[in-house]
Amino acid sequence: MSAETPAAPGQFTRRRLQFRSWRGTRPFWAGLYILLAGFPIMYFPYAHLQIGNLTVAMATTAGAGSLIIGVLLVVLGISLWYQKHIRTFAGIAAILLALVSLPVSNFGGFIMGFLLALVGGAMAVAWSPGAPPKPQPEGEIPPAGDDAPEEAAYYTGPDGVDADSQDLKALGENDLSGTSPVNGANGRHSAG
Repeated sequence: MSAETPAAPGQFTRRRLQFRSWRGTRPFWAGLYILLAGFPIMYFPYAHLQIGNLTVAMATTAGAGSLIIGVLLVVLGISLWYQKHIRTFAGIAAILLALVSLPVSNFGGFIMGFLLALVGGAMAVAWSPGAPPKPQPEGEIPPAGDDAPEEAAYYTGPDGVDADSQDLKALGENDLSGTSPVNGANGRHSAG
């Protein structure tokens, strides 16, 4: 194969779809935010900025603490990608490490690492796996359109009239609460 030979047709699309399905089964974005939060928290206490001939060192007395917090955040972020069942622990740990980074490492990596860890930790705690799709038998196609059977029969009252319409009439035509389905608003488009 030469450099000009393209990859197999559709290979990029197939890999992209594989990555998308892998990403959808785990708290990917929470792990990415937590991973990215570790870098500014680790970097700034050891950084030396050159401004002309002036060297500015932002080292703190807790440089080792900043390094430990940053490494732990990176490990938690990667762990969220591959061990999705620890999402609650990793999210709470990331939030606690973000709070500890405020006094320890230059205000949590100058607030950047602090905010990324807080948002990523909250996303990890809030994430829950979706229900897997139910497999359908191969030969069975669900009905659609006008040929679809009615799912529920209407209950009629003792006089043969639909019970739902009786309930709606009992609510009254002049119900201005906006919650009655009689006026068609259901709470929308009403100022009161």
